[in-house]
Amino acid sequence: MLNHITQKKYRIGLIANRSHQDAQGSALVKLIRGAQQAISFLEPEFVVVGRTLDAMVSHGLMDICTQIERFPYGRDGGLMKLVSRVVDSDPARAVDAVIYLIDPVDPSSIFPEAVALKRQCVIHKKPFLATLASAREWLELEAHSQGAPCDISLNPSFHLQHESIALIAHDAMKQKMLLLAEKHFSLLDQFAHRYATGTTGGLLNQLAQKMKGEEAGKNWVKPYLSGPLGGDAQLAELVLDRDIRRILFLEDPHVARQHEADIQLLERAARTVTDFSQVISEVDGADHWLTCLQQRVNAH
Repeated sequence: MLNHITQKKYRIGLIANRSHQDAQGSALVKLIRGAQQAISFLEPEFVVVGRTLDAMVSHGLMDICTQIERFPYGRDGGLMKLVSRVVDSDPARAVDAVIYLIDPVDPSSIFPEAVALKRQCVIHKKPFLATLASAREWLELEAHSQGAPCDISLNPSFHLQHESIALIAHDAMKQKMLLLAEKHFSLLDQFAHRYATGTTGGLLNQLAQKMKGEEAGKNWVKPYLSGPLGGDAQLAELVLDRDIRRILFLEDPHVARQHEADIQLLERAARTVTDFSQVISEVDGADHWLTCLQQRVNAH
């Protein structure tokens, strides 16, 4: 095991919508108690927006999250300040990742500062973790990559021969998706099923034919309709049915899209099954995630 002195010191933004923080069985409580082993190993500092910290205190979670910077309540600008910390160039102030446990029916999750928070995370290459499943897995993978023992309670989700993954990329990101898929082909090949929308699916099958042979690779990915024609909605149904746990969706944050509602629908589906599904949206983070995922798969 690596010595704690050599570990990366993380600063993690943390906020949860009200329905994800009030009850003892809420996503916030499940996250912190469930990830206690990883949190204790990583010893991160959490930058917590107002009411979420109140909930942590009321649920007795401060013995797990011992390093805290408190931000104001959302109504007083706490979420806006968190966006600023994502883009801050000062490593002593900037956050390395954001956990924002989003309730898909909470209107505050579409406030400008909430939308900007995700967009700036993608632009500045920082994980944006909007579901309980994504936050649990990210903490587990980061801790394991630095020498922590595996959390065996998560082992079933790393049996990739029983898992599915969706692979989606906007036009400007399709080449980067192909490079990622080629680099991590052996890992992606372990999944029981791979799904994609439109053109991305066809390109990935061409890659698979190059890697595995024309016959073996031609149906490597099951392609659905293109995003503008409803492919995101088709994949959303599979997410809601808990048939897709991981969604790699490489977004171009600089282009306005006519089918933005379809994109948001797929992410909302993942947030609806918050304890099961997750979305990874940024290229460098996806590369790191796939590397750590391979390490974790190899470990059990």
